[in-house]
Amino acid sequence: MTRIDVNRHPDHQVLAEAVAGRLISTVVQAQAATGSASVVLTGGRIGTDVLAAIAASPARDSIEWDRLDIWWGDERYLPDGHPDRNDTGARAALLDQVRVDPARVHAVLGPDRSADPDEAAAAYAAELARRARPEDHGPVPTFDILLLSIGPDGHIASLFPEQPALHDQRACCAVRGAPKPPPTRVTLTMPTLNAAREVWILASGDEKAGAVAMALSGSAGQFQVPAAGVNGRERTLWLVDEDAARRLPPTIGRPSA
Repeated sequence: MTRIDVNRHPDHQVLAEAVAGRLISTVVQAQAATGSASVVLTGGRIGTDVLAAIAASPARDSIEWDRLDIWWGDERYLPDGHPDRNDTGARAALLDQVRVDPARVHAVLGPDRSADPDEAAAAYAAELARRARPEDHGPVPTFDILLLSIGPDGHIASLFPEQPALHDQRACCAVRGAPKPPPTRVTLTMPTLNAAREVWILASGDEKAGAVAMALSGSAGQFQVPAAGVNGRERTLWLVDEDAARRLPPTIGRPSA
């Protein structure tokens, strides 16, 4: 088991700004060390607000945006530009404001560019495989940072409790009948999520408190609480606001500075 850290922040906005600052500095360090970096983005309110905080940060241009690979942990199976797609929100909040290399922004195909979600998942898996290097020792790149937001039911990406996708060992798979709309999605699978060097799980709001407590309890399995099953190769970091941390014992986690 890799190291698990929990950092508490006073509220949603402070959390978003803290994650933004941490993300900028970690990407800069990775680029300085290897010449490039890779990040997996998450959707949801907190994921989008983190990107907006990066866009507003005076330090954002310390990232060499044209040397950053950008992926998504999951995507709603909707056409390009649909307002409910995760990549649409990311582009509006940040990516359209910085000089990314379009070839390094890896979006999931929607129904306008694929026959069905299985084809979209296979195409994304193939794109991941093309970007994997020998030193990654697997079918996907070793992402530097993988962001996840947790749902009130403990889901991460589009891996929902007791759903078939939790058993899938491919790099990426289609999801049908998701309990949260829209029901048809494409998601990275648990083995792919666990290929990241660092996994950061973001949680904001009182409605996430039960899921956060269950995932960190040590007694929940990934099929009941998917967030309990994801771990970075080097580090797993929970970044939560005090509302989401409400049910944690006071000995778990440390307040942010």
